[in-house]
Amino acid sequence: MGTRIERSFRGISERLAIRYLTNLGGERVDDGTVEGEDWSASISSESVGIGPSLTLTEVTVVFEGEAETLDPLVEDFARKAMRAGG
Repeated sequence: MGTRIERSFRGISERLAIRYLTNLGGERVDDGTVEGEDWSASISSESVGIGPSLTLTEVTVVFEGEAETLDPLVEDFARKAMRAGG
């Protein structure tokens, strides 16, 4: 059985998350799923409140696959997301 890693990122959109995943070798399957050769990622988002009047989009990505594949993939994705978001 594979590994499941869930990470949340603020300040990026689902569209941007999908673009990053396709740039990392995945192919978009549907509106919320990108699959690579031996991994898959499901993307969802919600608005979260920051303080009394500010909201940000928080994108959650659930990566699934073998640990040796996911560890560098999640690290590369997080690096891209941190440069774009917060």
